[in-house]
Amino acid sequence: MKEASIRIALADDQRLVREGLRLILEAAPDMIVVGMAADGLEAEALAAATRPDVMLLDIRMPRRDGIETTRRILQVSPTTRVVLLTTYDMPDMVVEGVQAGAVGFLLKDSSAEELCTAVRAVARGQVLLQGQSAASLLAGLARPEPSQGFRLTTREHEVLRAIARGQSNAEIAQALCVSETTVKTHINHIFAKLGARDRAHAIVLAQKHRLV
Repeated sequence: MKEASIRIALADDQRLVREGLRLILEAAPDMIVVGMAADGLEAEALAAATRPDVMLLDIRMPRRDGIETTRRILQVSPTTRVVLLTTYDMPDMVVEGVQAGAVGFLLKDSSAEELCTAVRAVARGQVLLQGQSAASLLAGLARPEPSQGFRLTTREHEVLRAIARGQSNAEIAQALCVSETTVKTHINHIFAKLGARDRAHAIVLAQKHRLV
């Protein structure tokens, strides 16, 4: 097995798509595909059996769609980072997908380089959004609501805005001239105050309550 490999599972109802993704990912020196599934039920079972670092999940699949499958996967493998795959940009589904627990969306016509870069990014804990999906999420497809008085500090607001821009912990630390440990502490406080389970969920809640 490759050293320090990112363990990836794939779920798509088209065999050629699955095989194509597998060939691209396994050609990378730091990635390994631990399993493939053809529908939502198989994807949940695969996640439970392999507990992958990242799961690439077709948003439209037989027997159970990608959004509901995301919810089920995170119940059986909470540390898995789910990225939803689509053949075209569907901004109206972004908020629903993120609320289900997905950390981003990736278009199937992305290049091999874009695919590998995206997998590495989400494995590091970043949020992945492309094209109109990013614009729609940050513009607030979820109806904005007034702030409910989350009482974030000035520094926590700065960190939250950085998260919304897609910056990593290291990038935030460099921009604010603090350690990554300090950034992680701020993020934990933000998640606790917002009731967010991860970065993607925090972005949705921040936009919904007009915090960014």
